[in-house]
Amino acid sequence: MSSTDLQKIVGLSKRRGFVFPGSDIYGGLANTYDFGPLGVLLKKNISDLWWKTFVTKRSDMYGLDTSNLMSPKVWEASGHTANFTNVLIDCLNCKYRTRADHLIEDALPGYENVEGRPLSELDEIIKSNNIKCPKCGLSKWTPSRNFNQLFETSVGIITEGTDTAFLRGELAQGMFVNFKNVLDSMHPKLPFGIAQSGKAYRNEITMGKFTFRTLEFDLAEFEYFVDPKYWEVHFEYWKEEMMKFALAVGLNATDLRWRAHSKEELAHYSKRTEDLEYRFPWGYKEMWGLAYRTDFDLKNHMEKSGVDMNYVDPFTNDKFIPHVIEPTFGISRLFTILLMNAYTEEQDRVVLKLPKNIAPYRAAVFPLVKNKEDIVNKARDIFETLVTAGISTAWDDRGNIGKRYYSQDEIGTPSCVTIDYQTLEDNTVTVRDRDTTKQDRIRLEDLISRL
Repeated sequence: MSSTDLQKIVGLSKRRGFVFPGSDIYGGLANTYDFGPLGVLLKKNISDLWWKTFVTKRSDMYGLDTSNLMSPKVWEASGHTANFTNVLIDCLNCKYRTRADHLIEDALPGYENVEGRPLSELDEIIKSNNIKCPKCGLSKWTPSRNFNQLFETSVGIITEGTDTAFLRGELAQGMFVNFKNVLDSMHPKLPFGIAQSGKAYRNEITMGKFTFRTLEFDLAEFEYFVDPKYWEVHFEYWKEEMMKFALAVGLNATDLRWRAHSKEELAHYSKRTEDLEYRFPWGYKEMWGLAYRTDFDLKNHMEKSGVDMNYVDPFTNDKFIPHVIEPTFGISRLFTILLMNAYTEEQDRVVLKLPKNIAPYRAAVFPLVKNKEDIVNKARDIFETLVTAGISTAWDDRGNIGKRYYSQDEIGTPSCVTIDYQTLEDNTVTVRDRDTTKQDRIRLEDLISRL
């Protein structure tokens, strides 16, 4: 897919109710988006599939839903107030602001990943290659400097005396600070995981590329607690499971690759990190991440809070702080990837070939004509039956049947069910497949199993 095709995705998303620009009627707010009626359904289906795969179907995973706001002491102990930074650079001429590493990577194809390199090295690369501002075309830059990504807010009902707090920049800390609560309430045995999904917030510098990088986004991740002797075994296991999930949602193996972080690139809490990258129109970039966080977080929270975070092995009575393997899934980013991956142009129609189990609607019901009361009533009965059976279903009685088919193709609906005069006679309906456009006549009693 080219950058031109990406603009088609952006256009389709707004036109058909997947994604709207944030604060649209006021000219928007850069790097924010609102999910529309179809976008909400698609995103929920992705999240539900993730939860079912990694939590519901497993006996070693425990779910949480922690607060967006936590004590500032949490972020101090985790190292985020000191280390959760990106490298900022400004154009002295037009005031264009961006990340120094992204400026280099976009301008110089040979530099795919320079994140984490010293500021002086980034400045030298920009200077020696005479990298120009993408907005004004001049090469007049400020020195690079670190910029903390945590969003600050205030807790208190009046300005005076308020306490500074932070919107969470990751989900992990909510799970770490509840580690002892889970131990005491659920009594899990190693290895086990604590999982959650929800919003995270980062004060991003680099804008653009649709929902690839936004200020507010959806994450799903878990902290998998293990005996430190076996961390490498668990790391490789979760690496395989993440790839399986990527393929299960319809992505192609040829568009995916694993990339290990360099020593300079590693986060302050990580001993080993690998990104599962997707081939975007602008090159391979991170889709999800897998990190070995050692005992960094639990050890620091134990030291700063005074609460014992040790685990006692019930078989050996050994007492130790578990180590952590952390698979992180960007749900908002996956949402965009799935739209790009599914977008298909076929002669006179556009089709979103989304996997059937995550498409916004599993089926659409059409009365052949909308001014025949008996046909409409029958179609309504069938619609209600499908909805009651838990099948996400659209109702569509606009325009001719061909336009209705193409309209549902464009939003990814796998099956269209048409109710016509013959339905009134023999209780059969026409089911049309999105991908093949093949139409079959089936008995109404077989419809739910077919869908």
